[in-house]
Amino acid sequence: MKDMMQFFSEVRLELSRVIWPKFDEFIGSTIIVLVIVAAFAVYLGGVDFGLSYLAQYIFERYSI
Repeated sequence: MKDMMQFFSEVRLELSRVIWPKFDEFIGSTIIVLVIVAAFAVYLGGVDFGLSYLAQYIFERYSI
């Protein structure tokens, strides 16, 4: 129990040393991350659709 209390005490000390971003920096970073994630989702969805279409074409064309 004493080790756990010491751990949380050290965590609290470390968190007090953190330089937290301002609200506008936080919002800006969040928007950038969401845009990048959306772009990757669209890209990977397109690649998945293309490869699925290619596999379907190959299986239909060369099936026995």
